[in-house]
Amino acid sequence: MKSVYLAVVVCIMYEMFIRGLTNYVPEVEFEFKKESSVEVEYKYERIGEVKKHCKPVLSSASEFKAEDNRIADIKEELNFGYGDWWQDVGDAPIMPFDDRDIPKNLSQAPSNISSFWITDVDHVHQTKKSVSVSGILMLGITLDTSFAERPYEGSPRFQIWPSHTQLAISFEGIYTETKQNGGERVMCLLGNAMLPSRESDSNNPWEWLKGSDLNYNQAPLLQDDQILLVLHYPLTHRLTNRVIRGELKSLNPKSNAKYFDQVHILAQMLKSTKYEFGSEKIVSKACDPYPYRDNLMNAGINVYKGDSFCTILEQVTNSGAFTVVPNWKCNGTDDYCSKLGPFMSDKEIKATNGSFKDIILYMQDVRCKPTNGHRNASAARVAAVFRAAPASEDQYRLRWRSGLSNMTLAAEGIWNSSSGQLCMVGCLGIVDVEGSSCTSRIFLYIPLSFSIKQRSIIVGSISSIDESNKVYFPLSFERLVRASELWNYFRVSHPYYSYSKIQSAGVILEKNEPFSFGTLVKKSLLQFPKLEDTDDFFSSLSLLAEDLTLQISAVPDPFPSSHPPRVDIQMDIFSLGPLFGRYWHSRNVTTREEDTPYHTKAEYTEKQLLLNVSAQLTVTGKDYSNFSVLFLEGLYDPHFGRMYLVGCRDVRASWKILFQTMDLESGLDCLTEIIVSYPPTTARWLVNPTARISIASQRNEDDPLYFGMIKLQTLPIMYRKQREDILSRRGVEGILRILTLSLAIASISSQLFYLKQNADSSPFVSLVMLGVQALGYSLPLITGAEALFKREASDSYEMQSYDLEKSQWLNLIDYTVKLLVLVMFLLTLRLCQKVWKSRIRLLSRTPLESHRVPSDKRVLIATVTIHVIGYIVVLIIHTVKTSQIPLRTDRFMDSRGHSQTLREWEIELEEYIGLVQDFFLLPQVIGNFIWQIDCKPLRKLYFIGITVVRLLPHFYDYIRAPVPNPYFAEEYEFVNPTSGFYSNFGDIAIPITAVFLAAAIYCQQRWNYEQLSQILTFRQCSLLPAGSRAYERLPSKSFEAELASDVNGNNSRKLEHDDEE
Repeated sequence: MKSVYLAVVVCIMYEMFIRGLTNYVPEVEFEFKKESSVEVEYKYERIGEVKKHCKPVLSSASEFKAEDNRIADIKEELNFGYGDWWQDVGDAPIMPFDDRDIPKNLSQAPSNISSFWITDVDHVHQTKKSVSVSGILMLGITLDTSFAERPYEGSPRFQIWPSHTQLAISFEGIYTETKQNGGERVMCLLGNAMLPSRESDSNNPWEWLKGSDLNYNQAPLLQDDQILLVLHYPLTHRLTNRVIRGELKSLNPKSNAKYFDQVHILAQMLKSTKYEFGSEKIVSKACDPYPYRDNLMNAGINVYKGDSFCTILEQVTNSGAFTVVPNWKCNGTDDYCSKLGPFMSDKEIKATNGSFKDIILYMQDVRCKPTNGHRNASAARVAAVFRAAPASEDQYRLRWRSGLSNMTLAAEGIWNSSSGQLCMVGCLGIVDVEGSSCTSRIFLYIPLSFSIKQRSIIVGSISSIDESNKVYFPLSFERLVRASELWNYFRVSHPYYSYSKIQSAGVILEKNEPFSFGTLVKKSLLQFPKLEDTDDFFSSLSLLAEDLTLQISAVPDPFPSSHPPRVDIQMDIFSLGPLFGRYWHSRNVTTREEDTPYHTKAEYTEKQLLLNVSAQLTVTGKDYSNFSVLFLEGLYDPHFGRMYLVGCRDVRASWKILFQTMDLESGLDCLTEIIVSYPPTTARWLVNPTARISIASQRNEDDPLYFGMIKLQTLPIMYRKQREDILSRRGVEGILRILTLSLAIASISSQLFYLKQNADSSPFVSLVMLGVQALGYSLPLITGAEALFKREASDSYEMQSYDLEKSQWLNLIDYTVKLLVLVMFLLTLRLCQKVWKSRIRLLSRTPLESHRVPSDKRVLIATVTIHVIGYIVVLIIHTVKTSQIPLRTDRFMDSRGHSQTLREWEIELEEYIGLVQDFFLLPQVIGNFIWQIDCKPLRKLYFIGITVVRLLPHFYDYIRAPVPNPYFAEEYEFVNPTSGFYSNFGDIAIPITAVFLAAAIYCQQRWNYEQLSQILTFRQCSLLPAGSRAYERLPSKSFEAELASDVNGNNSRKLEHDDEE
């Protein structure tokens, strides 16, 4: 039985150990493969019906030519996605839409989307004029992005859920080609679908959708195979012939419940299809003569004229939408100035009054073909589709829309390196053969020169070709660039930054940094982000720019009494000194100076290391919409870690008041001063590691562009080297954890040997004390929590240390820690076993005096009572401290990176559990007092060693930097260093109390109860009650000899033998 018991215990512990290790292994991203659809056999059994209903298509079909290879590419070229569809107005809609859960104030409207996939081409039964094909058509009405998934083949079905409806229809039919309409590729198909059932009342056809007990998976459906789809594709893909048209109609009579009104489909060819540039006549209407003179060419902006125009254009257009610039220069009528260029303006766009707030412009389906220009100049022919839409629409769905409408411009044009101008003609909506809708001229440039007024990687405009009859003000668009993107676009040609506000920034510096004794002391004691002592100047600048970049949350400064709303700060460094963007040796080798280290050159004096800087500050918060984006330029003083900046904010959206303000610069309000103060890189334990930002307007208070001063303080930040310290600290803490656990194992092992030699003291070891320790050792094995050292975690830290978590040596450390904790747990269980058996043996010697055997019942009651009272006191103190702060719930990241939520009382309970483990000697002190011991149940190495192990984390927390991972915000795994037991006060108070308990144990074992009672007697008043002989220790050896012949002697020897084993 004993071996079975041990085997069960070992198995349980092994399972707990494995579970604990599992919690430490970083999650592995497995490649998720969608379950493949069942193989479908295409039999084409309805070919007779197809020929009957597709007779008009077959009659106009022409024979396939042997030299044409278009049939081989049908399956790849004739698919389309995210097209438009609409239905004729009538009494028979094809599908419902559940809009009951849509908020009434939602400005976004549902989109009618269509997609088509060819699933099979039957080349075996191909005729001279047709070939059999199969496909799937998906029609949907949706507000989400789940429409892109291709349905399983051979399983037409209808699906509906709130804000989304989709209908899949399977088709089989024929593919033909015809010379009509300039040449077309036509598919005529018969479909099979499960249509949603309509009610007989045409005014309320979807009554079943309004039921309170609606089950979306059990919608009433009707199977219908009388559906005809005809799709017309252009034979040649060009500007005037790029649209896919389709008609979907029911072959049932109108009286049939399956009948639906005709559906029209409109889409574009996929980008994989070949585009033919051949619309020179139409292009010449907008671009002859080339280059065409416009305002952008006269703005003094240096533009890209290199050989990689097509590459850069495709990269920029793929990275996001363009921003529409307000018509701030327009001084005409409201209708003229508020019109969104050639696009059809709806109510939402007109409501912007020409500011075009939150209106975006996508450049889709970009086709760029490099060619040779005049006199060996680089040239390119470009085609694209410009799509305008409110930013409230789903960006993913909008980016892939392929339908043409009055919100799209199909464009084609030319680019030449001699001017760097891309000139295109724009055609609104569907383009006919003559190009009658091609009435717009489009200019586009890629700037190389940047300044505080010019931060765009793309600038362009859309204007009317007919200048004598202008119906709208020229529409401008741009795309702001991020500093980190610059070297992705320009590999050979180098962009540059021109400073123009340095003198104004110097005035701000002189005004806000007066000379004083305090500044000298600060300069001598503290260090701030500065140029590193490296051999390469540009590398040092790039590293410093990384340290000065901010992307973090912030709060008002000073912190208000009420809980402030969340504010997000992003400050990107554009240029630092002569460096623009970021620097990598492999990409920018031509900008390197000679090999002499820059810090040894005479020109780099301390005064000249006052660096020019330009940046972009983005403040996201509901109270900061007036200056959400600020373009900054000024000086950085590395001696004091301060930036003194001039800020320009875009006020062009307020174009109606711009005429009242004469001191704007290109529509920017540059009368703003910004000061950014960075925390020092040294003495982090003395200075709160937060950055402070102040934004002030230099305008008068009666100016319409004036705003009050804004002061923000970020959450604690970390510099690059400090992040490296965090990464290395994880390994150091792991080693410290192994050392402390090894000390604990040695202490427990010494106690086991001690009890073996002093068996008569074993009964007086408190089982409650051992149980507290066993519980503390088992929790890390079960939950995966850190042993001894608490590790703060957050989203940012988990992402930054992802590679670190996967490090093999760190995993080895984690496994070793788990193994040591398991060993400690088993040794503690062995201690419990020895104590329990010793008490059974003692009870067997004195069966009539069981009260003389030490019992932990009173010890447990006293310990629990003390800790419950202590926990209540802690809750009361915490409530008093946080009475002014609203009740909240805190998030924390567990060891696997999952976000969890704890209420405040749960957080305090988690911390108090750690306190119970720190005060593990309390039950033994209580037991020694109750049992009035006259022995030494605990070895000095044991209780002193375990106490040291429990207190080391507090000493470590006290002496290390106060914010080892500043991104914690309010997110901790078990403890909150700003309050409670792991605060600075707790790191002092807890060790003092634990040392007091260890000293009490020492005194109780050094002197017996009577001696302690005499010592603690003052003027005949004893602090201890009178002694008792209830737990007087029995002489074990003589008693064993006396009972040797008794049956209990056999039991005693058996127990002793088991105990020795």
